[in-house]
Parts: sequence; C-alpha cells; structure tokens
Amino acid sequence: MNSAVAKSSRARRVVGATSAVALTLLLFGCGTITKTPPKPVVVIPTNALTGLPGINGPVLFVKVDDTQPAHPQIGLDKADVVYIEQVEGGLTRLAAVFSNKLPPLIGPVRSARISDIDLMANYGRVGMAYSGAQSLFLPVLRAANIEDIGADTEPASIFSRDPARQAPTNLVVNPKALLNKSINVEHRQIATAKSVGWSFGLLPAGGVAIKSAEVKWPAGKYKAVWSTSLKKWNLVYDGSPDIAADGAQLGSPTFLIQEVSITPSIYHDHNGSYTPFSNTIGSGTGFLLRDGREIPVYWNRATALDPTTWTLKDGSPALFARGQVWVALTDQQPTFVFAGISTPAPTPTK
Repeated sequence: MNSAVAKSSRARRVVGATSAVALTLLLFGCGTITKTPPKPVVVIPTNALTGLPGINGPVLFVKVDDTQPAHPQIGLDKADVVYIEQVEGGLTRLAAVFSNKLPPLIGPVRSARISDIDLMANYGRVGMAYSGAQSLFLPVLRAANIEDIGADTEPASIFSRDPARQAPTNLVVNPKALLNKSINVEHRQIATAKSVGWSFGLLPAGGVAIKSAEVKWPAGKYKAVWSTSLKKWNLVYDGSPDIAADGAQLGSPTFLIQEVSITPSIYHDHNGSYTPFSNTIGSGTGFLLRDGREIPVYWNRATALDPTTWTLKDGSPALFARGQVWVALTDQQPTFVFAGISTPAPTPTK
C-alpha cells in the first residue's frame, strides 16, 4: 500500500470514529445518563390502638361513670379504647383510653377500681384520671405503675364541675390541660401508645352473620346493633341509644366480648357492697364482633405486663377492624340475634 492510500484509509477511520462519538454525545447528553429520582416514600403515622392514621400520644386512662344519671357521657366518641367493667351492685363503669385525639372535656369522672390496675399494666406507665378510690384501695392504686393525675391531686381549673349536672355525676376533666401540666410542667414520664396485643386486617374466615349482640351484668346491659351503612356497631345502653353529649351515637367497628371470671375482691364501698374483680390475666374465650358477624375467639395474657393476644380456633390472629375498640368484660354468655342464612356476609374491611 502506497503512502497516499494509507493516509486516506486512516482519515476515513478518524472521521468514522468522530461521527460515532458525536452521535453518542447527542443521544446521551454529553455522556451523562439522566435518571428519574425515586419518589419519596410517604409514611402515614398510624395509631397502634385503632389501626387508623393518627399519632401515638401519651396514654390517658379516664374512669367514667356509667349509670343513668351519667348519660349522656362526654368525650367517649374520641377514645381509642373503651372497657366496660362490672362494679358494686352489678352496675357498670367505663375505663376509657385516649392517646390520639383529646376532646375538650371527658366525663363524668368517677373513682377507680381494683380491676383497673391490670387493665392499665400492659399499656405501660399511663396517666390515670379519676375522682378518688376506696380508702383501703387508694394506697394500692398509688403504688401501682401509674402516674396518679386524679382529681385529688389536680386543681379545679383541670377537674371542674358541670353546672348542668348533679353530683356525683358532674365532675369533668380537661385532658389537654391535664397532660400539658403533667408532662411539660411536672415532667412526668407517661408512656406513649403501643400495641397491646391486637392486630388489624381483613375479616377473618368463619363466624355467623348477626343483627345484634346483647351483653348483661347483674344491673346493666349493652346491646351492639350492626349498622351496614356506618360499618360499625351502634350501642344501646339499658334499652336506649347510647348517645354522647355531642350528639353522636356511641359505637365502634370492633366490639369485643371478653369472657372473664368476676369475683368479690377484698375492697368494698361505704354500704358494705364488695367490689368485683374482673380477671384479665390468664386465658379464656370470647367473641369478636366486626363486619356484622360474631366470631368465636380465644384470649391469652400470661402476666400483667404482657399484651392480650386474640386468636381464632386454628391459632391464627383474630384481626380487628380499624377504628375505636370497645371491650366488654363479662362472665355471662351474650345473646345474639342472627341475621339468617339468607343474609349475605358483609364486605370485609381492611
């Protein structure tokens, strides 16, 4: 190959390589490949007690009167969990748990009972709002793992009397002021909400469609009536709709009937009537009411500090519907009004 031909061949190779580089730069932006940045993952905070979007704030237990003169009760529709307990004379009293939403007022506030100590234990060191306790029991309560923020230790600006009500069912508490004083001023260490043993999810298999369930105590009764349109159990107290002070009918997507032993304790009131003790430690049976169905369940809690686990017959978790949870502690069998085999099962909720 002569020199002229060699020079021509090299020139063609240079031109070809230059064109390829130019095309590459054109296609890929001067050699830099631009990638779309990943979208940020949005984490929605969820309240551990309801499974709904919300916060896990400090846990406040409030004892609420449940006699006829106490109705309509104040603030219960904002609670995360509500326990129904048996007290003296076969009446009921409520233990309401707040951690996500705090209403302006809660009440009528009444005195604590021995069953409350075990109920509170698996929530951690909670703040307890109450109006006193039997003299023999009060030292036991104050020695428990709680922050005592009851009416006996707080000013009238936090625990006040409702002029529209009669004593002893007229004491109300301002929960925001109470927690602000306790945490930010007095630096009390009050536990934040965490799981206490239940999980949320799709409607478990099994169970039977029902219209309503009635739970009785010696001197009180509740009925949970399923509302398909509202997707919750509307509550009826002693034969009348259970309406809160703000006009909302009390009720919840999940209503638990926890069968427990109820025995006399060593404590009694000034009339000599012994305080019943509802045992929530150990194991037992019950019913999970959700999505218009009653589902037999088992509960287990080894110690006071352990969560209460809820399972189906096969040992799998008994998943709750998301939302407020009511727990009826009873030693009597409930009565169900069945929907009939022709009634279709409701659409499961997540």
